[in-house]
Amino acid sequence: LSFPTPSPQTAPPPRALYTHALNVQGRCLYELILYRLHESQEEEPNILVECDSTVLDSLQKHLKLYKIRRKVNIVPCLDLSLWAIIPGEQSGDISSILDKCADKTLVLTPDPRAEVMGWRLITKKKENPLEIVPGSHIGNIRDYHRHRYKQGIAEGVNDIPPGVALPLESNLAYMNGISFTKGCYIGQELTARTHHTGVIRKRLLPVQLSAPLPLGSIPEGAAILTESGKSAGKYRAGGDELGIALLRLANINEPLRISLPGDANVTLTAAVPNWWPKTTN
Repeated sequence: LSFPTPSPQTAPPPRALYTHALNVQGRCLYELILYRLHESQEEEPNILVECDSTVLDSLQKHLKLYKIRRKVNIVPCLDLSLWAIIPGEQSGDISSILDKCADKTLVLTPDPRAEVMGWRLITKKKENPLEIVPGSHIGNIRDYHRHRYKQGIAEGVNDIPPGVALPLESNLAYMNGISFTKGCYIGQELTARTHHTGVIRKRLLPVQLSAPLPLGSIPEGAAILTESGKSAGKYRAGGDELGIALLRLANINEPLRISLPGDANVTLTAAVPNWWPKTTN
């Protein structure tokens, strides 16, 4: 769905939380968005968990490890549909419009990761989102991925490989995905130490290729090289001419290239997203 950007001043209180499960080495395992369905602390907690569909089974097993003897039911919600209401080119404040739509659906809330990602909408599969959000139009999953690649928003196991990606290099602190004030959690030691030293040499960045390429043309984790052949990072994922890559910050302003099978090369340029904090490491 596409719509103008909502204004943060009039947006409703957040109902969503962006988070990750880490392993003991402090690397990302599961990327999650949690949606609170209960209205008050007096009600029985009821939380929806959004994840990459390819890790649904393994995530359920992971959560059940920490259930212990608590009376917690963990079940897939296969009767629900997830929509992204992404900002359109026109400006305007749609917060009041979306507020009036909130009672028509299960969840309608600002995306907790970044304002540029608009709103998240969860409905029953039989519901038509065009009837819920008037004035919008339905795009496709390719439109959604192009939008987030332009913004440098990582999502899913291709962008954030389980057991490989580090949370700070994946910009999770910029996307409200890390708390530095909560109590202990698995993977906290490396994450907190890296944060407090303030030295992060690589980050995920949006990249644009010199020419559109068919999906799968660039091997997963392909090396990105400088003009002199020095390693500058790794390509994570993308589509057509847009993608996302883990790059050394020292090299992002240099000419970069990827060597493809058959002795071919494709050049690419990286950019720092506008939504990042102005002072970054």
